[in-house]
Amino acid sequence: MKALVYQGPGKKAVEDRPIPEIAAPGDAIVKIAKTTICGTDLHILKGDVPTCDPGRILGHEGVGVVDKVGAAVTGFRPGDHVLISCISSCGKCEYCRKGMYSHCTTGGWILGNRIDGTQAEYVRVPHADTSLYKVPAGADEEALVMLSDILPTGFECGVLNGKVQPGATVAIVGAGPIGLAALLTAQFYAPAEIVMIDLDDKRLALSRQFGATQTINSRDGKAAEGVMKLTGGRGVDTAIEAVGVPATFVLCEDIVAPGGTIANIGVHGAKVDLHLERLWSHNITITTRLVDTVTTPMLLKTVQSKKIDPQRLITHRFTLDRILDAYDTFGNAARTGALKVLIEA
Repeated sequence: MKALVYQGPGKKAVEDRPIPEIAAPGDAIVKIAKTTICGTDLHILKGDVPTCDPGRILGHEGVGVVDKVGAAVTGFRPGDHVLISCISSCGKCEYCRKGMYSHCTTGGWILGNRIDGTQAEYVRVPHADTSLYKVPAGADEEALVMLSDILPTGFECGVLNGKVQPGATVAIVGAGPIGLAALLTAQFYAPAEIVMIDLDDKRLALSRQFGATQTINSRDGKAAEGVMKLTGGRGVDTAIEAVGVPATFVLCEDIVAPGGTIANIGVHGAKVDLHLERLWSHNITITTRLVDTVTTPMLLKTVQSKKIDPQRLITHRFTLDRILDAYDTFGNAARTGALKVLIEA
């Protein structure tokens, strides 16, 4: 089968690999129909994710059709159309019993990280009964690819951890796919203001279409001043960091109001300064989280009922044999205007 393989920092290639086989009774082999590229894949290629070794097939998102199941799998059978969760969970360990599937002792974020992932024609999914979701009849499978990772990530790590509430003021730093997913799902809670901050005017204009009430271009280094002006000098109740670089996290520190919350989503590959000399007395909360995908069933229902349409995040489409072009498009989003790129296997 064809697969996109990480060959070390800055290196990737399409290779021929054997079709995976059942390795444990709880496994399923899924024939990939559609997958995508995540910002985390770009972090891997930068060398920011040391758990991912060279030779790994990348990718942790997708929909497909079950090809084989292990002897212990009871909820799925060959021919089932399924959504693949970016998080594999046994459902039995101490962390899974707490709802922290991301820290499952035999799972978590392993696809495209510790084991081969979804940017291939087939993938082996461990703990299939608790890591796959049946695709409802008639569902838009393109939209459902966004439910593998970015929609639950934006919602759980940003909106829920950020304690977004009715009437609140929210700032989202980063108008990429994750930031826009947070924007879409923040509106479940009817905040009074959602301020999107980014360097790209095109993404900021799109944010308005997705429901942002205010936008600020941070290229001039005066984004914090802009937020303070919008909020009468108070700051925001929730600052969601959706980039993963030191400057954007510090910006969140600069704009959070006393009693507010900084919810980090970004994947950080470098240390960040925490300015406790200013914030020690401000009663703020800082949260971090790797998505647990505990909200995937609920989000699946909201997509089915047309409450939100994550397909709007898809800007480009490729076939698997053009996945290197897809990476070039996604990795140069400022030039290409890419948000999510869909890859058909």
